[in-house]
Amino acid sequence: VLVLSGKGGVGKSTFSALLAHGLAADETKQVALLDIDICGPSIPKMMGLEGEQVHQSGSGWSPVYVEENLGVMSVGFLLSSPDDAVIWRGPKKNGLIKQFLRDVDWGEVDYLIVDTPPGTSDEHLSIVQYLSATHIDGAVIVTTPQEVSLQDVRKEINFCRKVKLPIIGVVENMSGFVCPKCKNESQIFPPTTGGAEKMCQNLNVSLLGKVPLDPQIGKSCDRGQSFLAEAPESPATLSYRNIIQRIQEYCEQRDLQEEKII
Repeated sequence: VLVLSGKGGVGKSTFSALLAHGLAADETKQVALLDIDICGPSIPKMMGLEGEQVHQSGSGWSPVYVEENLGVMSVGFLLSSPDDAVIWRGPKKNGLIKQFLRDVDWGEVDYLIVDTPPGTSDEHLSIVQYLSATHIDGAVIVTTPQEVSLQDVRKEINFCRKVKLPIIGVVENMSGFVCPKCKNESQIFPPTTGGAEKMCQNLNVSLLGKVPLDPQIGKSCDRGQSFLAEAPESPATLSYRNIIQRIQEYCEQRDLQEEKII
């Protein structure tokens, strides 16, 4: 499952991290989280793995494990300091992505979640090309409600269609904010053109759900904790759980269809 968005700052890494935590809650499933945001790797921090190193074994690089059934790989583990800048041209980035797919000993995994950088360029083309033989189940596209974000997200949907990448659906992040004191809802990012819902109708794409703003999400990410476990009653957690369930159902349907074809 690729997590995409044409726009930066809409919450792709947060969504990828929480999707991984949500899927790994089922202990019978093996989940892998691959961070290919090479210039801005935030997954190590969000998963509580900052400062961890990658170990080389006879079978390749070993992922860094959060739980027994949740492994993570990121360029962040290869840097000497979290503040180091990665100043690379496209071919070197592509080489590292290929290495992450070829040389990491993930073992048998049920879900591989790929957190991507913003845009529709080198890293996106590389991951789609390298994984084409494995049949990518699809992409989850993350947006925020305002038109400035939707404008770039439409480009990402167009990219998916051009490279024949199935779209699982769109998640509208930061969708409204309920004040914890007065309980009134405010639109921090007003959906001036109808938000993700209208865009999905126009482009014939599924809307997987809307996640409201919750300051606790940012706090949990900074501490490297799972927001789903820390705030189980939050409306944002309920929304995440519904979205994760829909993604699981979609992937199971795809598996059944592939079994029938075989």
